[in-house]
Amino acid sequence: MAVAEVLGLFGTGVLAGVVGTVVSLASIVSYPVLLAFGLSPLSANVTNTVALTFNGLGAAAGSRPELVGQGGRVLRLGAVTLLGGAVGAALLLATPSDTFEAIAPWLIAAASLLLIRPPGTGRGTGGGGGRPVAGDGDGDRTGTGGGDGSGSGRAARGGGGEGGRAARAAMFAVAIYIGYFGAAGGILMFAVLSAVLDQEPVKVNAVKNVISSCSNGVAALGFALFGPVQWSAVAPLAAGFLLGGWIGPAIARRLPGPALRLGTAACGLLVAAKLGLDTYT
Repeated sequence: MAVAEVLGLFGTGVLAGVVGTVVSLASIVSYPVLLAFGLSPLSANVTNTVALTFNGLGAAAGSRPELVGQGGRVLRLGAVTLLGGAVGAALLLATPSDTFEAIAPWLIAAASLLLIRPPGTGRGTGGGGGRPVAGDGDGDRTGTGGGDGSGSGRAARGGGGEGGRAARAAMFAVAIYIGYFGAAGGILMFAVLSAVLDQEPVKVNAVKNVISSCSNGVAALGFALFGPVQWSAVAPLAAGFLLGGWIGPAIARRLPGPALRLGTAACGLLVAAKLGLDTYT
């Protein structure tokens, strides 16, 4: 690979890494560039997925201020998304992607519309949309305590809050999507986390970056073993992703919370429209 190509892929990785950590759309930048460099669609897809793993590593390093005190949450939710990503990658190796291609525009559009809601709308368990307790956002979301991840019995184990069955099922489903199809999967995860965590968008975004990288990473492992990865392209692209992922959180924390949330929603709607046109026309 020529020096100019290496530098081009590195620069692409930096830009895509920043875009990925801020608005969850790294592949919108990197995938077309890999196609332009002559890779087949399949090779570009798996090569991009392997390199994208380094975006999560850079984002974790760059998001340390937002991740303070959230280690337990990241481990718990990361385990959920790791398993989901493995299921998604296995499905991809065994089945065609037509089903996910058909539903992806609708999923992404719905998640984007969810992000447009004012924070707190429809959240909580009481009448009046009760806000969850402040603090680290773990456990109980009824305003009665905790933060230790155990919640308040049935409420926490049921649909409410990060520890609820419905919340974890949603994260697991999104992780399967990321491992299988992937397009704008970070937006879907951001929407789910925004609905269940009582935190500033920049902190939600930091958690999203790390746990999404778990599902992406396990898929990348499968592709590295069984897929047509172009390793000469992975190295410079991954280096760029690592740097861009580290820079991105610094940009995200300077954006007002509503701007980050609404900007992500707007990008998601555009991607949903593009995927819808590609799928149905």
